Amino acid sequence: MLLKYIISQTRLNESSIKSTIKLLNEDCTVPFISRYRKEATGNLDEVQIGAIVKFKEEFEALEKRKKTILKTLKEQTVLTGELYQKIKNCNNLTMLEDLYLPFKKKRKTKAETARVNGLEPLAKIIMSQNAKDIESLAYKYIKGRITTIDDALEGARYIIAEWINERTDIRNNLRNQLERHAQIFTKLIKTKAEDEKAQKFRDYFNWSESLQRIPSHRLLAILRAENEGFIRVKIKIDDIKALENIDRKIIKSVNACADQIELAISDAYKRLLFPSLSNEALSKAKEKADEAAITVFAKNLKQLLLSSPIGEKRVLAIDPGFRSGCKVVCLDAQGNLKHNETIYLHPPKGDSIGTMKKIASLTEAYKIEAIAIGNGTASRETETLVKKIQFKNNVQVFVVNEAGASIYSASKIARDEFPDYDVTVRGSISIGRRLQDPLAELVKINAKSIGVGQYQHDVDQNKLQKQLDAVVENCVNAVGVNINTASIPLLSSVSGIGPKLAVNIFNQ
Repeated sequence: MLLKYIISQTRLNESSIKSTIKLLNEDCTVPFISRYRKEATGNLDEVQIGAIVKFKEEFEALEKRKKTILKTLKEQTVLTGELYQKIKNCNNLTMLEDLYLPFKKKRKTKAETARVNGLEPLAKIIMSQNAKDIESLAYKYIKGRITTIDDALEGARYIIAEWINERTDIRNNLRNQLERHAQIFTKLIKTKAEDEKAQKFRDYFNWSESLQRIPSHRLLAILRAENEGFIRVKIKIDDIKALENIDRKIIKSVNACADQIELAISDAYKRLLFPSLSNEALSKAKEKADEAAITVFAKNLKQLLLSSPIGEKRVLAIDPGFRSGCKVVCLDAQGNLKHNETIYLHPPKGDSIGTMKKIASLTEAYKIEAIAIGNGTASRETETLVKKIQFKNNVQVFVVNEAGASIYSASKIARDEFPDYDVTVRGSISIGRRLQDPLAELVKINAKSIGVGQYQHDVDQNKLQKQLDAVVENCVNAVGVNINTASIPLLSSVSGIGPKLAVNIFNQ
């Protein structure tokens, strides 16, 4: 079953999929399989193997859910042979949940109350659409809490509405309409109109667009604005057309029963079907937007990790700043710290001429070959001044992306590497090492903290972390490491080497 499912989703060779599944079950990683087991997989690359991993996990989640549902249905003694086969043959989680819906334990509903009041037989009679004098029939059910004919008919309609809501064909038809025609609408919450924080979302205060075609970044922005309480979001389709489609599937006569069913259809649509399925449609659109955002994040991260290293050159790194000064460190060709101090290049404390001379003397004293300037506050001003310095030797000046340097500087990894220095020094060291070898330095930081993606806090965090971890692992294994100089985080990303083995290798 697993093999057939993956073949249907990927169209890859059966023997290649079988071999890959075997290797995955042996805890082999994607980079390891793609690089060192090509003869077994038929030269599948990491993208194809990644697809096998994805659909293997989907299938396993589906099978796990099937087992739970079958066990529950057996306990309820409602599992028929036909229902068992439908569940076993189902290859879609949404369809599986639709099959289970009529048997799912619900909180007390209007339909359940109507059943307790003995109105289910009346609902069945109405659904047969054969009764002529419906009011006389309803009169027979007046007892207990049912005091009028209207009460009886209303209760019967609640039961019918629930039956309609549980019909798979009706749910699928409405899903199809939502997929093709749903519009997303936003409306500003009036009390938030003057809120300063809300202004960054002003483009979406009163917005409408096709849910199918809305760009991922826009949907994520709208959903963030809703989460922060600035706007309300609604999904809309042509309600009249949707109701007509349901009517055609159910109403087969022109009589009083049909009138009652039409009222029940309207109730089912407004109270049960549309709220549930419109939320489902929005969730699917959010998942699609998450995938697009995560893909962009992963692509940007890969480009950053694989940036060309300057190599084993002596580097002077500057973490620029105005009021608190610029933190300067000098590193040898292997990234070891040789000197650190704080200089003031800029106002209010700045002595630009004196500090420029200081940089020149440090460059000469430590035989510096390149200067790395962080791209944060005061970066441009610092770069301008540094480039004015007349160095005795040829010194290249680079602006380095410092995103996540502050995260690294306060991390356990940084404390273990530089226990005798504060966070400002560690941050400057990270900037310099990023110029020497971006990959080796950036693997020390949680990829989410590097900040090369949009709306990273709004997407599914588990999926994001998993994708970014895969990118880091693929990059490390594509480039390779120098085992004599590699850090523990870098060694941990090598296929076949876990954290414990990495520590043992590092300590040798």
